[in-house]
Amino acid sequence: MKSEPDVFGIDDMEKAGVEPWDGIRNYAARNYLRDEMKIGDKVFFYHSNAKPMAIVGTMEVASEPYPDPTQFDPKAKYFDPKSKESDPKWHLVDVRFVQKFEHPVTREAMKEESALDNMELFRLSRLSITPVREEEWNKIMEMAGVKG
Repeated sequence: MKSEPDVFGIDDMEKAGVEPWDGIRNYAARNYLRDEMKIGDKVFFYHSNAKPMAIVGTMEVASEPYPDPTQFDPKAKYFDPKSKESDPKWHLVDVRFVQKFEHPVTREAMKEESALDNMELFRLSRLSITPVREEEWNKIMEMAGVKG
């Protein structure tokens, strides 16, 4: 899951503990979130639009998907006038902070690892949510210096 650190970064996530991951307004990202994410799933926190762009920690999914309330609020940044409460377009999950990496794994370092050549993060770089394969997860955790 990606976020810009000046908007909501890993330090904000650590302070919040549990946070609704709102504002997803891309259908492919929404579909991953709504159809594939389950309570307890492990999630990387990726700082996008940053120098350097990097995976900076981990979270876990803390709720089933549910309608993103910001889509119905005309004052909200993510308001969608076409979305109806009876038929919501956009969903979110709550995520729980797990850890901040002492050694973030930069995008450049990931691109140098052949084991990560097929990561969806690179193939679908515009999406704010992409799936990660178990072997990719394990490699990134190794690169971050996290055991187990």
